[in-house]
Amino acid sequence: MKHTPNRLINESSPYLLQHAYNPVQWYPWGKEALDLAASQDKPILVSIGYAACHWCHVMEKESFENHDIADIMNEWFVCIKIDREERPDLDQIYMDAVQQMGVHGGWPLNVFLTPETKPFWGGTYFRPEQWHQVLREIAKAYRHNKAELLRSAEAFTEGLQRTETEKYKLFAQENPTFDIATLKAPFERLAQQFDHQHGGLQRAANKFPMPSLYLFLLRYFAFTDDKQAFQHLNTTLTEMAYGGIYDHLGGGFARYSVDSQWFVPHFEKMLYDNAQLISLYSEAFTVTSDKLYRGVVFETINFVKRELMSSEGGFYSALDADSEGEEGKFYVWEQAEIEQILGNDAQLFLEYYNVDEEGNWEHGKNILHRRLPDSMFAQLHGVSKSDLFAHVSACSKILLQHRASRVRPSLDDKILASWNGLMLKGLVDAYRAFDEPLMLKMALDNARFLKEKMTDGQQLFHSYKNGKTSIKGFLEDYAAVIQGYVALYQATFDETWLLEAKNLMAFAVQEFYDETDKFFFFTARNAERLIADKKELFDSVIPASNSIMAHNLYALGTLLYIPDYVQKAETMLSSVVKMLETDLQYVSNWASLYLCAAKSVAEVAIVGKNAQRLRRDLDKVYIPNKVVAGSVQGSDLPLLENRLVEGQTLVYVCKNHACQQPVASVQEALKQILV
Repeated sequence: MKHTPNRLINESSPYLLQHAYNPVQWYPWGKEALDLAASQDKPILVSIGYAACHWCHVMEKESFENHDIADIMNEWFVCIKIDREERPDLDQIYMDAVQQMGVHGGWPLNVFLTPETKPFWGGTYFRPEQWHQVLREIAKAYRHNKAELLRSAEAFTEGLQRTETEKYKLFAQENPTFDIATLKAPFERLAQQFDHQHGGLQRAANKFPMPSLYLFLLRYFAFTDDKQAFQHLNTTLTEMAYGGIYDHLGGGFARYSVDSQWFVPHFEKMLYDNAQLISLYSEAFTVTSDKLYRGVVFETINFVKRELMSSEGGFYSALDADSEGEEGKFYVWEQAEIEQILGNDAQLFLEYYNVDEEGNWEHGKNILHRRLPDSMFAQLHGVSKSDLFAHVSACSKILLQHRASRVRPSLDDKILASWNGLMLKGLVDAYRAFDEPLMLKMALDNARFLKEKMTDGQQLFHSYKNGKTSIKGFLEDYAAVIQGYVALYQATFDETWLLEAKNLMAFAVQEFYDETDKFFFFTARNAERLIADKKELFDSVIPASNSIMAHNLYALGTLLYIPDYVQKAETMLSSVVKMLETDLQYVSNWASLYLCAAKSVAEVAIVGKNAQRLRRDLDKVYIPNKVVAGSVQGSDLPLLENRLVEGQTLVYVCKNHACQQPVASVQEALKQILV
């Protein structure tokens, strides 16, 4: 029987709605809850999570649905639930606070605040008996040792209010210069952490795909011909594609693996991971022509289209790890079940995906995974590669249809501008690698959705659900959407998208840019004032919004000839050189920009009726430091102005504002670009 709903019942976030019938009297973050805490002088309990989070579900079931625990929470605290994906600004602040307290971060994140929203104690997941004790001790301490808690809260808040540039001593250089040799020693230190057998970095447990790190390795190889960078990239992408972290039937990657071999996934599937991995595997295919990478891209895009794409062209956020209360149940198999479905065709499939009668995971279940390249497996089993591919594909299709009848993991159907921008970029990168019309159609549908549904003038909204936008955009939204639009322009030469990017960038510079330390704030000047103004500088599973913006400034500054944008990008980049030299893995997207700045950006203009054909030919060669403008009929864009020659299609290549003679073929243009 459901309880009377709490105030979360009026929210749109799937995560908040999951908690709407808890006996805890949850409030959303807002004036009502904060005023109540102030008027009653109660500490605030902020609990932060997201819809696809397994341990968030566990803590809800164990503690937040427990009446005795709920009674304590309701009596002594004002309880606020936050969806970290809706409010990344709040998540950043209180995650930083908990890490200041010496706690390893993660979700669910549970933080205790003063009525003024200043943090004084926190942690992540607690077992019910632990949580019961924590609640009682915090309530008692607030009653009897309030002054001490307030002093702690002030100290933590002062730490949060220190700027990132001050904390990490990131200061801009005057007249910076960039040299690829600067990255040699940092790369070699990074290489010491490589897991040469399974790919990724050596860790005791939990391996996350880190797309921006591996894009850096790809670019580092492209510019230096460093074989170790290429080998490690190839090992990582292959092992991830073979592992259980990849959905071999339906396509798409889970968020991370809980082992070093990419074998056992944490089964939630996030849009942001899959968007970036589509980009990564597409770019890697351009270098390697590896059919495995091609298959990953096509299958992952099919997964996104089938399971995460709305009828309006937007992309939903995530699929849960759990179904029927059990993690991974939707994705795993018993051997007998596969044998019953496939009959005589089962045996080769079982061996291909290492299915075991006893199960290779928990409770006799199997996670499908590969160990061998197709050529080796086919040779060992006396079949041709083409017959093997046909057999496995046919069996996979049957099992995927069967799997579709299972109880599905829940869908987080909010649409986030930032993650959609990443997906737009992924689709464009895939289109440029494979020239597949469906990829371009999906990209155009998504771009129109972002423009028509999530933009008001020059301003983006962060979230969209049920026909309504909510929450003014954060820097991550502007960064990712601008990046997507710039990529789409370079694939289509439709200036609509360049103009949209230009308008959004002008707004972002006006509302987010800090002239003092030359980075962007995460929240706009006109946004809700919180206890700290944060700047996101370090790359993680998603690149930092500031590093994406630096790429955008460089690209737009070049395409539109806005020298101030290029200068801003170079100033930002010069500020993180110290981090590049000491902690490359945390600034990998900055490092990719550093490579392009050191090599100098190649400005490529293609003008004439065959502009798209030449663009397609040019995209077959991996040149990460190029920006491309083009037009069939001429244009007044700075790179295209006065360059149309009747009856010809010409390619113009410029570097550092010095232009070569126009040429009529991609082969001739490549000689100019690659010098």
